[in-house]
Amino acid sequence: MKKMLGKMSRRLTTGALTLALTAGTAFNAAAAEFNWRFANLYSRGTAFGELYQNLADNIETMSGGRIAVQMMYAGEGVSTNGIFGAVKSGLITMGAPFQPMHAGEMATGIVEMGLPGGTDNPAELMDLFYEKGFGDILKEAYAAHGLVWLDPYIQPPVYIITKEPINSIEDFKGLKIRAPGADGKFLRNLGASPVNLAWGEIYTSLSTGVIDGSIGSNLIDHRDGNHVEVAKYMYPLPLDGAQVLPIIVNEKAWNKLPDDLKAIVRGATAIHAQEQLTKSRLWESQAVADMEAKGLKWSPEPSDADKAAWKAASANLWDEYAKEDPYSARLIEVLKKEQQ
Repeated sequence: MKKMLGKMSRRLTTGALTLALTAGTAFNAAAAEFNWRFANLYSRGTAFGELYQNLADNIETMSGGRIAVQMMYAGEGVSTNGIFGAVKSGLITMGAPFQPMHAGEMATGIVEMGLPGGTDNPAELMDLFYEKGFGDILKEAYAAHGLVWLDPYIQPPVYIITKEPINSIEDFKGLKIRAPGADGKFLRNLGASPVNLAWGEIYTSLSTGVIDGSIGSNLIDHRDGNHVEVAKYMYPLPLDGAQVLPIIVNEKAWNKLPDDLKAIVRGATAIHAQEQLTKSRLWESQAVADMEAKGLKWSPEPSDADKAAWKAASANLWDEYAKEDPYSARLIEVLKKEQQ
């Protein structure tokens, strides 16, 4: 963690952010030259929703008001599964998409986010993106869609909450679990039936029996969605050790910015990435305590056989996603080199 934060801090004090800070102080409250709309995944009043608002506010402040950013929360004009397409078309200037929700348009995003069984080490993830070539490949992949890919950010591990306890791996068979993307394919390998739902639909779907369980992007999502009111059991093994998500900008809108404002947006996004990591780790422990106070229980500790079956369920996903498109194949090649 310290190694990773050190690397990010060095990025924040040199290059783009230095230019961003000096440029931002030069314009004070000048009228906005550029008006952006920014769509994020979360509802108003949620912990992560506030972090995206902080990013919007930092862009406005650091640009001295030259860029005005209107925040659009979940359900406010753009659906969760529509963010990618809305930014691509220019309807929205900037977006924070959840890659599984637009996998049909850009399969590469699933590998970007992290496949089940991946590392939970932030330093290793940052090396993967900034030193091992992931970032360069993803810039190309998003550019092919008319999008600019900015600094990725890390969210904590992904866990499954269920209405009934999971006493053994066999209990997953037949369960309907909200799990888009690679997580859904992973759970299908365990006999479950994955369902693709937006975050805002989880509570109602659990309460009405449409689904038997759900992943969140992290434990904090389960807390903020009040999922424990309708599903009391958390499975102890995480599907993903961590998730890496992007901030994207419409390429045409980006190209209209002068270089100093591009640096400001990049600098604000780097700050956002650091804030996501540091605050989410703190919030995660708080979220667990809050949910346990409302009756959350943990399913029994898995047996060695269950742990082996859990690991085996992710074994074929890498090769499967390598076949999706050339960019995914290049990302998987990097991952395989890291394992050698």
